[in-house]
Amino acid sequence: MVTTLPAPPIAPSAGLAAGFAVSEAAAAIADRVGPSVVVVGQRGGNGAGVVWRSDGLIVTNRHVVRGDEAEITLADGRRFPGRVTARHPNRDLALIKVEATDLPAAEVGDSSTVRPGQIVLAIGHPIGFKGAVTAGIVVAAGQAATPDGPRTGDWLQADVTLLPGNSGGPLLDARGRVVGINTMVSGALSLAVPSQAVEVFVAGGGAGQVRGFLGVNGVVVPLRRTDHAVGFLLTEVAEGTPADRAGLMVGDAVVGVGGARVTDQESVPAALLRLTPGAAVEIAVLRGGEPRSFTVVPTERA
Repeated sequence: MVTTLPAPPIAPSAGLAAGFAVSEAAAAIADRVGPSVVVVGQRGGNGAGVVWRSDGLIVTNRHVVRGDEAEITLADGRRFPGRVTARHPNRDLALIKVEATDLPAAEVGDSSTVRPGQIVLAIGHPIGFKGAVTAGIVVAAGQAATPDGPRTGDWLQADVTLLPGNSGGPLLDARGRVVGINTMVSGALSLAVPSQAVEVFVAGGGAGQVRGFLGVNGVVVPLRRTDHAVGFLLTEVAEGTPADRAGLMVGDAVVGVGGARVTDQESVPAALLRLTPGAAVEIAVLRGGEPRSFTVVPTERA
């Protein structure tokens, strides 16, 4: 007598299982963040916006709202008249106020730690599709590749698909946190204003001087060299920050910032205060005693 054993169940491959998990996570993020993405309507077209504060503050692109008023439509269908209360003088950002409370504000992430290769999602309303979601990866942070060559500045660049109607919508990380406001398309890639720059704008920081952020800590130490008496020894380089992305490491001795030499305890803070978000600066260091130079693009930090 021959006994036939039942065939073992076929288990999905690890790749399929991982892909299913990513798909489910993306769908869950879209469901959770969708209520925070509004339609910004003006005569001549619609764009997207993000509920930044639950008391009625909404962020969008400056080019979406060319007038002083706009109609805001929430994901649940409610409509409110909106008033433009601020425009960034350089960024493509605008702030709209509606008379409402307890709105579904989005969770804001720390864009200064975003790194190339991270998965991101974009939500907007392209060509009539309300709440459309696209996915991609971060290509560059701190600079952008354009058809005219590299463009240095405080940007997040990703390969998510953006179309008319996506402007002003959120760029989300894998946890559903807003790390940027989608602004424009450069070639086949998208550019987003980092969330930390948006936070400074919303908080009113655009009215005064905004300082650049590198993401380092250190201490001034003697170097006992004829060319450099002292240096700023890096004791911390925060992961994903501009300094980390540029290649700086713990143990590097910074001897110059933007052409200004490190000469004493006061020269480093003075040089850091002069940094401008989005403006590249050359950092001269000694690594293992050998001179090296790195180009770092400071970001804004709320």
